[in-house]
Amino acid sequence: MYIQRTLESFIRTAATQFPALLVTGARQVGKTTFLQHLSKETRTYVTLDDPLVMALAKEDPALFMQRFPPPILIDEIQYAPELLPYIKIAIDKSRQPNQFWLTGSQQFHLMKGVSESLAGRIAVVHLLGLSRSEMTGRSQVAKPFLPIPEAIGALSASSDTLSLQDLYQLIWRGTFPAIALNTDADRDLYYSSYVQTYLQRDVRDLARVGDEMAFLRFLRTAAARSGQMLNMAELARDADVAPNTAKSWLSILQASGLVYLLEPYHNNLTKRMIKTPKLYFLDTGLCSYLTEWSSSKTLEVGAMSGAILETWILNELLKSYWHRGRRAPFYYYRDKDQKEIDLLIIQDGTIYPLEFKKSASPTKSAVRHFQVLAKLKQPVGHGGVICLAEHSLPLTETTLTIPVSLL
Repeated sequence: MYIQRTLESFIRTAATQFPALLVTGARQVGKTTFLQHLSKETRTYVTLDDPLVMALAKEDPALFMQRFPPPILIDEIQYAPELLPYIKIAIDKSRQPNQFWLTGSQQFHLMKGVSESLAGRIAVVHLLGLSRSEMTGRSQVAKPFLPIPEAIGALSASSDTLSLQDLYQLIWRGTFPAIALNTDADRDLYYSSYVQTYLQRDVRDLARVGDEMAFLRFLRTAAARSGQMLNMAELARDADVAPNTAKSWLSILQASGLVYLLEPYHNNLTKRMIKTPKLYFLDTGLCSYLTEWSSSKTLEVGAMSGAILETWILNELLKSYWHRGRRAPFYYYRDKDQKEIDLLIIQDGTIYPLEFKKSASPTKSAVRHFQVLAKLKQPVGHGGVICLAEHSLPLTETTLTIPVSLL
């Protein structure tokens, strides 16, 4: 069953302007299915997962280009970056849009080759797992999230309800299409296979990890810290690896689209802000599996209950931007007085603050730290508390409670 993705409208627009298009994202988020659906058999499909095809692409890229002329969809382009200069030559020769569609599971590893070879010729977009708006058939009405009353009102009119049990079941299973759309699929078996494939393929391609068990231990340790400020020394200590190794391995998790680092907001007006990013896994199902929660019920009442909810909310907000082809202007705030705001969305110079709470009835104290934003000397727009409330209601003159069901 194909689920319509929010990114479709952006892809169609980008295809009329750019000769090449690259969709990056972790394995199994649906990149190939998505692009094959949009191409509707109008372009040749080639996967570099095939060892023979990959060998041809790496050893004789000129022959590969002759054998597979555009329009073409090349899957897992990171396995043969040797193709990129030849794609550039073909683009410059034809000067036609919509010639090359590429997918890649290792976005940062791949970016260097793309930026050197295809600058100005390629649109790059990021695909995550299914968003809740996609799973509930609202993919084309979804817009980049802002906590302004008009937008929240529009979401309230089109959204359904979401019980606590259903929410944590959604969080626990995750958003990879193969597991999210098939309720009969064995969740533990799926993620066990996923992690094994990831360790054997992507990790070995990105770095020479000699001890796979040590890397798996690092992966589990990182998952347990989703939603927390990144302390590299603690992460290395708990995973029992050297700090330099931990730093290298974290870059691998970023490169393969498994984690996201939320940067702290700072400007030149204050030096009292924390400069450490926060770590988030980009799929809550994988995060729950790695931290060994055996069911959605144990996850909901367990020690990670609040952090995993925060991770899920941030993921949904990211998807509202990335799946529209937009950069997510996200930051968090924390100063040395321990005052923290979970998320700042910066748009057109205005700051929109958000808090994430596992509460059905948050009070004004949930937004008490919003007042520190005044010292930044920037306009502050409406804010909100994304929570378990059933309805959106005013909390203060400039803040709302925002039910998670609206995401």
